[in-house]
Amino acid sequence: MTRLTAIILTYNEAENIKDCLDSLTFADTRIVFDSGSSDDTVDIARQAGAQVIRHDFENFAAQRNAALKAVETDSDWVLFVDADERVTPELAEEVRQVIINPRAVGYRIPRYNYIFGKLTKGAGWYPDYQTRLLRVGRCHYDPERPVHEIVLLDGEEDTLQNHFIHYNYKDMRQFIAKQRKYVQFDAQIMFEQDIKPKPQNYILQPLRHFSWRFFELKGYQEGWHGFRLSAVMAWYEFRKYQLLGGLWRKKG
Repeated sequence: MTRLTAIILTYNEAENIKDCLDSLTFADTRIVFDSGSSDDTVDIARQAGAQVIRHDFENFAAQRNAALKAVETDSDWVLFVDADERVTPELAEEVRQVIINPRAVGYRIPRYNYIFGKLTKGAGWYPDYQTRLLRVGRCHYDPERPVHEIVLLDGEEDTLQNHFIHYNYKDMRQFIAKQRKYVQFDAQIMFEQDIKPKPQNYILQPLRHFSWRFFELKGYQEGWHGFRLSAVMAWYEFRKYQLLGGLWRKKG
């Protein structure tokens, strides 16, 4: 029998973990791969019947690779799900079908993103493909990409038709807090790649980023919501280059 394990990486996800686990009952095993939560995440997960594995957090790529290693002898397939995501019954059925007769070793899954409670398709948030259904032993995450991690497949990739539901940002405060973390990671990656900011980058890159999201990716179809998201993301494009410049000045 083809065995499927659903894995959720967690840190203080008490608010989300039960609903996420409830959407994963179609999996043969549900694992909460926790990096030291101080809230009730672990207790709630165990009460919901999930297995809990504790693992110290280094970075996202290393955490996913550790989770893959933990199930390599017990599972044929892994479905990675974030705690703020839900698997619909339609997606669950599609997953079960494709692992029985697989066309590939990894599958991209589109996401419906709810930002501030609104389904958001413009400005780059749709289809937002995530390669999350993986054949155990035929994949690993690139250790050179500690954030915005990339999975490397030993074989073909295909795309599923049904969607994750992603409740990723409750309000602007949470959105800004996450973007601050992301641009710090991105600036560090650019620094390690020996990329130096040019004076024009501080102006042209944010303008290009706004134009890309608002016009090319149709953020305008979201009205004020799309304008605001595009503008905030353009601001953090500027901040990325600010931080990158700071890293080079610190190096001397």
